[in-house]
Amino acid sequence: MAVAATMALSTALAGQHLAVADAGPAPSVPAPRLAWKPCQLNTDYDCATAKVPLDYAKPRGRTIELAVVKRKATNPGRRIGTLFFNPGGPGGPGTIQFPQNYKVFPKEVRERFDLVSWDPRGIGNSTAVNCFETPEQAAEWNASHPVGFPVGKAERQAWIDAYRELGRLCNERDPELLRHVGTVDTARDLDQLRRAVGEQRLTYLGISYGTILGATYANLFPSRVRAMVLDSNVAPDAFTNNGNDNARLPVFLRTGSDRTGAATLAKFLDLCGAAPARRCAFSAGSPAATRKKWDRLMDRLRERPVGPWTYARTVADSINHLYVVHPGWTELAVLLQELWEGREPGPAPAPPADPLPYPVPYQGEEQAAAVECGDTPNPRNPYVYHQLEEASAARTGAAGRFWTWAAEPCATWPAVSAYRYSGPWNRPTAPILVVGTYYDPSTPYSNAQDMAKELANARLLTNTGYGHTALLNPSRCINAHESRYLIDGVLPPPGTRCTQDAPPF
Repeated sequence: MAVAATMALSTALAGQHLAVADAGPAPSVPAPRLAWKPCQLNTDYDCATAKVPLDYAKPRGRTIELAVVKRKATNPGRRIGTLFFNPGGPGGPGTIQFPQNYKVFPKEVRERFDLVSWDPRGIGNSTAVNCFETPEQAAEWNASHPVGFPVGKAERQAWIDAYRELGRLCNERDPELLRHVGTVDTARDLDQLRRAVGEQRLTYLGISYGTILGATYANLFPSRVRAMVLDSNVAPDAFTNNGNDNARLPVFLRTGSDRTGAATLAKFLDLCGAAPARRCAFSAGSPAATRKKWDRLMDRLRERPVGPWTYARTVADSINHLYVVHPGWTELAVLLQELWEGREPGPAPAPPADPLPYPVPYQGEEQAAAVECGDTPNPRNPYVYHQLEEASAARTGAAGRFWTWAAEPCATWPAVSAYRYSGPWNRPTAPILVVGTYYDPSTPYSNAQDMAKELANARLLTNTGYGHTALLNPSRCINAHESRYLIDGVLPPPGTRCTQDAPPF
């Protein structure tokens, strides 16, 4: 199970001879040909498919496909080049999430760059991890375990059994693919896509998991970085456990998701309580009273769910709503108030959206698990997660329960990534811009501080706001600094702080 933690590499722009200590040199691979055509479902975008080796150490072996999407620079006369975007996850399909969020990219960036995203290997419209023969089989598996996280001994066993079965099914269908969907292989794919669009160096924006992908790329190919924005960061050493496979804590507790989830939930309740009920439906008139109202609601749901809305489902849904402040926080307040009144919440109205350029693909849980579990060490005994949950919950409440069990599928996952990178993280590169948000329900601000320290040449830009990523929770201040950096290479002054355009409520 032990995987070598260091990689030797050539930084020459020609002849990519990446050497991995446990696998030998990866031979040079021709750049894929991208036959761009207007996407059939939305001709504002261009679509293409890239063929890449499943295993870069075996370039003449099995190949896989990557679905790629491009939106051309809106001011082609001033075009600088191509900016690659990864939407995080892991498991985020760029062919879907990039078009959904295209309009939140800074205007100057949209004008000056072709924006390109892709579904990473194993994900979405690319050659994907799919462990079920039929949609009906997938739905049956989804119904076999509790939503959110397990509560009580019987649910814990059902959860453990379900994810053990998922791992078994995945390993039966395509064990070779499971070993080659990790971050190192995806970083190599990104370098191939860079070559395919004719860029000498990479310009990149990665959010959430996309930050660890960016940091990995920067340290595998340090001389090939032109500019890189890493927004809502995963701390590299914590993510990889510094190369130590004997993990005492699961990945989301190592990276502090439980602590930041609890802090952001508490901030939501405080700000809601400070607002009138016409602006925050769950307000009880003060921060203290609103926190007590939350606690009482959680106690009630433990005993008496409202339809399918159990305690665990409500906690999980609450944390997910905290990612995007507008409209997520207002929608969450309405949902909680409906549950408080004993009414089953209806679906939130979907805002009008442009047609997507690709069909919405299958996005089963196994796609994220294949990357997360293949790349990160976690406790392998599923029965220790209840103890870990209780220890985290003693510090962070319900958020600790959610984030502990979010990593439990890795306890019985059958595959480890063939190549894992766990440092060093300080290979000299062009300057990198790291963006961190104070109240982020998933990746704590301290992770952004760690990322800026662990990289060789990085500048931290602080977003004194809320939600997961500054990209999805816009700030004109953040956008201005990112645009100036991506276009002109100018970093913000040390210690720069920005605020969001629209605070909650």
